Amino acid sequence: MRTWRPWTGRAGRVGSAAATGGRWIWRWGWRVLLVLLILYYPVGAMIVENIDDDPQFQLTSVAPGESRAVAVAANLVTREVDVHSWTPMLPFFTPAGILDNMPNFQRGIMAALGRFSTELMDQLGRTRGTSQTDRDLEQARGFLNEQPNVWIWQPSVSFWPSATSAQKFRAGRDRLVAYNKRLAAGQAVFERRADNLQALLDRIANDHGSDSAVIDQHIVEQAGNLFDTHVDDIFYFNKGRLFANFLLLRELGKDFDGIIRERGLTNAWNGTVETFRIAAQLDPWVVWNGYPDGFLIPNHLAAQGFYLLRARTQLREITAILLK
Repeated sequence: MRTWRPWTGRAGRVGSAAATGGRWIWRWGWRVLLVLLILYYPVGAMIVENIDDDPQFQLTSVAPGESRAVAVAANLVTREVDVHSWTPMLPFFTPAGILDNMPNFQRGIMAALGRFSTELMDQLGRTRGTSQTDRDLEQARGFLNEQPNVWIWQPSVSFWPSATSAQKFRAGRDRLVAYNKRLAAGQAVFERRADNLQALLDRIANDHGSDSAVIDQHIVEQAGNLFDTHVDDIFYFNKGRLFANFLLLRELGKDFDGIIRERGLTNAWNGTVETFRIAAQLDPWVVWNGYPDGFLIPNHLAAQGFYLLRARTQLREITAILLK
């Protein structure tokens, strides 16, 4: 006896195929999504990360009368903020949120540029201490010394949307460019005096002296700790500051060429710039904080500290001659 079955026809077969297709999409869809999520951070971070310590970094263009040091500072901001991503401010849900070394490298760069902008406003960009502060340099100093980690919204700073660190650094860069253009037009001051150069070098030396104290304290407290997660933060911050100061000193040597030759400082100056370059080029695959006299595990902070203090000593030798 034949069993009767309801006839589903074409619509029934289509519905069954759709259900099967839906299950297939769900079965494979969540797997593809999981793979993408797993790859999102590591692959995205590798794409974003760029610790750019190229010693051949050159100026795009410098008009006659402009300061080369000011120009390289502006170009460096453009490179780190616009060409590369400004990673210290990026939140946790972006791939760069897991980065560690690049943000500290960029913080070090901006710390050096912030110091330079302050000395520009206080010393190089005015005739004497009683003269008026240059408005562009005053604004540049304010913007370039802002916190480096402010995103669009950050509760620790404000409950309302705010200008990001990148936007503020761009504004500081624009003020440096405006100042340099006015300088070329004879409407601004850049005092190429020995006492101004000496004051700037003293401030740079003091900053690196402070960095050496941080290195010393960390080695004393953490040497031999193979799971030290803070050692690379210190190393790459110092690397960033050393790299930015290398570029600034390289161009300051051209801005103050007359003073340097007059005081017989050419060889000393070139040797100092070279020490900064070597210190900024240290690039271990993994930053270790081994014992300073360890046999197998190196201490990269100690190696960096040697060149940092050598550079600082050379700066002090130059400032001693400039004071005479």
